[in-house]
Amino acid sequence: MPGNAALKFVILLGLVSLFADMTYEGARSITGPYLAALGASGTAVGIISGFGELVGYGLRLVSGYFSDRTGKYWAITIAGYGVNLLAVPLLALAGNWEIAATLMIAERMGKAIRTPARDAMLSHATVEMGRGWGFGLHEAMDQIGATLGPLIVAGVYALRGSYHFSFAILLVPALMALGVLVAAKMLYPRPREFESAFARVQGKGLPRIFWVYLGAVGLIAAGYADFPLIAYHVKTSEVTSEAWIPLLYAVAMGVDALAALVLGRLFDRIGISTLIFAGLVSLLFAPLVFRGNNAALVFLGMTLWGVGMGAQESIMRALVAQTAPPEKRASAYGIFNAAYGLSWFIGSALIGVLYDISIPALIAFSMGAQFLSIPILLHIRKRMARPKALKDRHQ
Repeated sequence: MPGNAALKFVILLGLVSLFADMTYEGARSITGPYLAALGASGTAVGIISGFGELVGYGLRLVSGYFSDRTGKYWAITIAGYGVNLLAVPLLALAGNWEIAATLMIAERMGKAIRTPARDAMLSHATVEMGRGWGFGLHEAMDQIGATLGPLIVAGVYALRGSYHFSFAILLVPALMALGVLVAAKMLYPRPREFESAFARVQGKGLPRIFWVYLGAVGLIAAGYADFPLIAYHVKTSEVTSEAWIPLLYAVAMGVDALAALVLGRLFDRIGISTLIFAGLVSLLFAPLVFRGNNAALVFLGMTLWGVGMGAQESIMRALVAQTAPPEKRASAYGIFNAAYGLSWFIGSALIGVLYDISIPALIAFSMGAQFLSIPILLHIRKRMARPKALKDRHQ
């Protein structure tokens, strides 16, 4: 298939993600107060959120393996999106918090089912246009939806004052996402054909370099602070007005989208060095955010935090495609996502504990964990350059 078709395919999947993120990120902006309004306790809200994320990442191991084993990438992707998206407007009909909790967990399960298969298909198309640019473009469109969704919900709630109506209105972007997804399937039923040089897997399992890369991914994820903790710090330290906290997040998401595009382009030119550069830049967010004594330093820190998130959601995913063979790509993405999610969870818990004990210790852990990923990435860069050097020598 020509490169122009590959670009169109990536844009179509980007539109799906835009409308999908508009749906569930819009919903996630009000699920906490909605559960409270239905009578859920704070403990219940915490357990529901934590269990949803645990299921959402753990299930990707199974769905990735099953996608590769059956080859039903489109069917699994569509089924996952169906559960993921339709659970959201159904929240409008929840009569109690237990039903709402079940639907919230179902939404996370749907996302887990479809993500590895979707990313595997996306990886086939990005080989034509550049993996960094392809995943960067997809992430940028994804972030547009993630920004618009909460804004739409905030506007609807301000006008109607109803959680039920706010959830119901999200049926519109949900159906738009599913419509574009079905159109993409009809136009490009065999995305594997984008990756013409389809390599057979040699032996069993994934290559060693993939597992080494997973170590670097785990360190980066563990060292990254969750925005809720950052927002908590900004509020309690009174370094800036509480009213500015949503703007902090909006700035970070805007930087995330822009960084994904820029770093994606750079990745296609200089490869893994882009992730090394982004890692060295973004690890500086911790001292600026948690030690910054004025709003300007905190905003600068959140800008660097956004750069790191842009790298993690674009070129980090692109590297999975370069370290895993096509036939095991969905399995690789399932393992990658599960490892990333588990590392993020463990790191976030530890960072939360350190926050109550010592801010300097928190900063040291955050920067140290991320910095330890650099030698691993340098080793991978050397390993990946070796086959290319041998190829050039024999030409």
